[in-house]
Amino acid sequence: MQYEILCQPTYSAVEVQLDPGERIVAEAGAMSWMTANIQTETGTRGGMLSGLKRKLLTGESFFQNIYTPQGGPGSVTFAPGSAGHIEAHELANGELLLEKGAYLASTEGVTCDAKFDGLKGFFNEGMFVLRVTGTGTLFFNAYGDIHAVDVDGEYTVDNGFAVAWEPTLQYRLTRGRKIRSFLFSDQLLLRFSGQGRVWLQSRSPRAMASWVYPYRPTGNS
Repeated sequence: MQYEILCQPTYSAVEVQLDPGERIVAEAGAMSWMTANIQTETGTRGGMLSGLKRKLLTGESFFQNIYTPQGGPGSVTFAPGSAGHIEAHELANGELLLEKGAYLASTEGVTCDAKFDGLKGFFNEGMFVLRVTGTGTLFFNAYGDIHAVDVDGEYTVDNGFAVAWEPTLQYRLTRGRKIRSFLFSDQLLLRFSGQGRVWLQSRSPRAMASWVYPYRPTGNS
């Protein structure tokens, strides 16, 4: 399998070239265009329980689509719903944690499931993150560009900017009570510790919502 990330970093899409026998899995609705010989198969991958966990706990697709070329090489292109960059990450019997909505596509040896965050995620909107495991290529997306930081010690990130992180990092979600954010609530902060890499997005959906909020339509009183 070969791939190319197009139109980066603002409106990225990933074009995947598949040889006969190669397959790639993607979120439902992620496919943008493909050659005529690509066959699509839809399933829950991991069974009904896994699909329900992804859908109900993180908002990901219940079904995932599998793309396979027929009669020769083919290509399929995927694009995320948000405007931003796509990161390709290689896993070798490894694991990566993603924020909900960040998973885009992966080769067949990679599995995406929901992970309960415990009380660490009590103040988070979802309380769950995505746990990606296996061997192969993972494509995840961000809102804006992606910036990787190698943490050795402690690192603090606004909860709206963390996209992915390695499981070697410990983290806890806290309130920055001296920092006010959307609608004057306390800012939520992810405090990482240990050694590992965290991927950050250059824009936050929550900050965008805060900017748009004053311009929202309002009814007459």
